[in-house]
Amino acid sequence: MQVPGLQDPAALKELIGKTARLEFRMVDPNGDVNAALAGNVPVGSEFVPYAEGEGYGVPGEVLRRQVMISGDQLIDARQDFNQSNLPAVSIRFDAAGSNTFARVTGQNVGKRFAMVLDGKVLSAPSINEPILGGSAQISGNFTVQTANALAIALRSGSLPVKMDVVEERTVTPELGADSIRKGVIAGIIATASVLALMLVVYGRFGVYANIALAFNVFLIIAIMAAFNATLTLPGIAGFVLTIGAAVDANVLINERIREELKRGRRVFQAVELGYSEASRAIFDANVTNVIAAALMFWFGTGPIKGFAVVLTIGIVTSVFTAVTVTRMFVAHWLRTARPTSINI
Repeated sequence: MQVPGLQDPAALKELIGKTARLEFRMVDPNGDVNAALAGNVPVGSEFVPYAEGEGYGVPGEVLRRQVMISGDQLIDARQDFNQSNLPAVSIRFDAAGSNTFARVTGQNVGKRFAMVLDGKVLSAPSINEPILGGSAQISGNFTVQTANALAIALRSGSLPVKMDVVEERTVTPELGADSIRKGVIAGIIATASVLALMLVVYGRFGVYANIALAFNVFLIIAIMAAFNATLTLPGIAGFVLTIGAAVDANVLINERIREELKRGRRVFQAVELGYSEASRAIFDANVTNVIAAALMFWFGTGPIKGFAVVLTIGIVTSVFTAVTVTRMFVAHWLRTARPTSINI
């Protein structure tokens, strides 16, 4: 479990140890609050008081005893903000809970239902339309801290067994910033080293590979920006790995061209065979990398998913730049210069 914003591990463990009982119940339209306070409650209903600071002066609501959805059907709860930009808690139900919520709200349009937490009513809004999608939002007298605490309590309350602490890690903002700084430095050093190596080993073809690599870097950043993705520390690791993998394709192509030249092929034929033959191995190798990244994304947690996303984007863009972009540069040079021999 990852919890941002809480700096006291002891308080967090105590909070996780607690459970929060969340229920969604219909408001009895025949119930009268004043009569309920006097002990006159309709059969099948009960009076439930509002939580402190809620109800706008109304002491409570008369609710049906039958529970529409309970907390055991909850699969996620996160601190969020409502339409008024006030702290709230967004919750998501499992398939059974989603279907029940959609069916009940569809059958009771115009009526009211209540969100009940630990025997206290948080709110009792009207159902204006069927609520589909299996998600809802709990709004109340929350601060960011109390909303975050409630989300944690709801998540821990849905655990089927008691949770024991196996490992505990705390990452401060200073440590995170320092790690990201070092990651960026490592990325710059790796990129500079790769550029220099390609230039020394392959000459003109190394220049083309370096141009394609620079284009690949900008393409990765552009795609991440388009999807509003955040480059985290694991993402930086995937980014650095992608840089090395990007020139792998050019190494395969250039070495294949060398082999064809040693066999006595003419320049144009050697380049054509180099690209066509190496491309098969490049595509096969990168397909397996994409499959591995997809499995990491599917089964991994937050940091692993960030690594997998950046790696997948980098693999796709590197294949495009290493094969298509460099081939365009080489073809233009061959048509223009018409060399009888090449130094590669």
